[in-house]
Amino acid sequence: MKGLALKNLIRNPGRTTALTLLILLLALALFGGGTVVRSLQNGLDSLEARLGADIIVVPATAASKTDLNNLYLQGTTGYFYMNADRVSRIAEAEGIEKLSTQLFLASMRADCCSIPVQVIGLDQETDFSVRPWITQSYQQELGLYDVVAGCKVNAQVGESVKLFGESCRVVARLAETGTGLDTAIYADMSTLRLLLKAGQELGQILKISGDADQVVSAVYIKVRDGYDVQAVTDYINVHSRNKYKAVRTRSMVTDVSDSLSRISSIIGWLVAAIGALAVLVLLIAFTMLTNERKREFAVLRVCGASRRMLAGMLRREALALGALGALCGIALGALLILSFRTLLETRLGLPFLLPDLSGMLILGGITLILCLLAGMIASARAVYTLSRVDTGVILREGN
Repeated sequence: MKGLALKNLIRNPGRTTALTLLILLLALALFGGGTVVRSLQNGLDSLEARLGADIIVVPATAASKTDLNNLYLQGTTGYFYMNADRVSRIAEAEGIEKLSTQLFLASMRADCCSIPVQVIGLDQETDFSVRPWITQSYQQELGLYDVVAGCKVNAQVGESVKLFGESCRVVARLAETGTGLDTAIYADMSTLRLLLKAGQELGQILKISGDADQVVSAVYIKVRDGYDVQAVTDYINVHSRNKYKAVRTRSMVTDVSDSLSRISSIIGWLVAAIGALAVLVLLIAFTMLTNERKREFAVLRVCGASRRMLAGMLRREALALGALGALCGIALGALLILSFRTLLETRLGLPFLLPDLSGMLILGGITLILCLLAGMIASARAVYTLSRVDTGVILREGN
């Protein structure tokens, strides 16, 4: 009887294919939905770890939520500047433990650079948000025209890239974060200022009034333990004279978390609806097929098969269909997500970091178990119907 279940599936390819497709749809929804939600959560965790600062201060003209989200979460290139002398005023706020500046430059013209990219200049002596991340790949200090590339930048270690007419050497590549940081290039502040001047000479449209040596784009602040982050933020804003604006990074993460919760909820409801529909259709399909196979079961009973043996055969068929459909659905889901990963990131507009291999295997294992359970639940009605089959009546009626 054990081999009979497999033979039944092979000899009825149409029925087997239809049931497998139903389970494949269920597996695709479970695995795909679970992977997307897990990737979004990984991206949020990575964002919290990489931002590092409690407060970011940017020019008032660039302080809108849209601009900040585009820059830090979606990787959209941007550039904005304020006079460097404002840093000393910002540093007057009580409760600041660490303070570091960054300088941004975005290539807006294809003919100026080898690749369209956001370039970020770091103050290596004071940086505490990006430098720890860079040291995982490159422990040395960045020299003049040395750059570190995000994982999605098309430049390998040892290669040179042209940025505003200047040749820069890629000394390291960074691990993936699932955020806009993956599409940027990092350099020392001195390198960035030279690139700014080169961009001006090439006619790059920059929002700089004055000397490129006297501007910064953002100030990153770490607040001392025991001080209220919101109070420090409010102090900076009150004394800004509307020239710059302090934003809590926690509020940015909270916005992302809220968006993630909404998307996760939508995906969860869709997966639940698809799962319920798939189980219902499978239940109906198994019941109908059992009714059609009553004569087959009756003949097997006459040949000596017990009801328990026939029930076991149905369960094995359901398990085989569940395993086949689940594995195909998982494989298809992985293929689709990997193929359209960039599109997902763009459309969702949120940090998106795929699970590692072990994480994907765990999701696949959970999906397989759920699909097998769905098959068993769907076959339960068929097993119950089988237990009530009267062999003599069926054979006499010629059904």
